[in-house]
Amino acid sequence: MRGLVVLLLLLVSLWCQAQAFYQTGKASYYASHFEGKLTASGEVFSNSAMTAAHRTLPFGTQLVVTNLENQKSVVVTINDRGPFIKGRIIDVSERAARQLDFYRQGIANVSIESLHQPLPPDSLLQKVYHQPRLILHKMGHEFMLH
Repeated sequence: MRGLVVLLLLLVSLWCQAQAFYQTGKASYYASHFEGKLTASGEVFSNSAMTAAHRTLPFGTQLVVTNLENQKSVVVTINDRGPFIKGRIIDVSERAARQLDFYRQGIANVSIESLHQPLPPDSLLQKVYHQPRLILHKMGHEFMLH
């Protein structure tokens, strides 16, 4: 029974990570004095990269950021924590701010949403999806997931 509980918790965890994320709010961009400094993920920050900071999303999460005033969108990868200014939901690199066309204003109303990515072929969830059924045997009981 313990093995089944562990498997179900793992599947729920993977499923939650694969779910869509959507948020709206204000975006800002990194000041130039952060160039070359380490981000919270350990990467060296570059204003020419397509990266961003978010308070809670896992490092490596890819987001579509859309400027709600002009509908321009970019894809960024989360590699840092922040912003820590009330009312802001994301800090993007200068390159992303320029492509979103809010570099001169410094702040923009944006939506951010997770970029749908297929599951890696070796992931447990991918294997479960491609099985016609998964049968678990434990103490003489048979459990089927379809």
